Amino acid sequence: MWNLALPWWELVARAAVIYSFLLVILRLTGKRQVGQLAPFDLVLLLVLSNAVQNAMVGTDSSVGGGMVVCTTLVALNSLIGYLTYRSKTLEALIEGRPQIIIHNGVLNESIMKKEKITHHELMSSLRAAGCSTPVEVHFAILENNGSITVQPKKNGDHPHIDHGGNPGLPPYHV
Repeated sequence: MWNLALPWWELVARAAVIYSFLLVILRLTGKRQVGQLAPFDLVLLLVLSNAVQNAMVGTDSSVGGGMVVCTTLVALNSLIGYLTYRSKTLEALIEGRPQIIIHNGVLNESIMKKEKITHHELMSSLRAAGCSTPVEVHFAILENNGSITVQPKKNGDHPHIDHGGNPGLPPYHV
């Protein structure tokens, strides 16, 4: 139960390699995967954890081996957290940068495509912020954690919405 089948340093090395690999893979899949778990995303994470378990522990099924791997993973996670706090370059590399999806009512389709954000997901965030169209949005930002922050325009700042005193603009009723 407590005797390690593999040397402790090999368990540490295996856990570090798998942690690094998963960090890169999850970073490459985009922000949506991290911030908005759909049922199939949750299934993927569960299957990933099962798939990499044997790669981390090898033939070792001891309690001590599990403790070594857990300690390694928590230590690596803490180290990455500290390093990204200290280095903006590393933070951008690992966590990414917030992306502007809408600016002054103009939708940036290329960012949505790159980050795999659907119009349905965007419109859901707009509705939650009290906006019914992108025209009503001052800015919408895809945050590092996958959430979308929406700042509506102030009243009277909707250039295409008829407030009764905007001659020459096409009326747009919300």
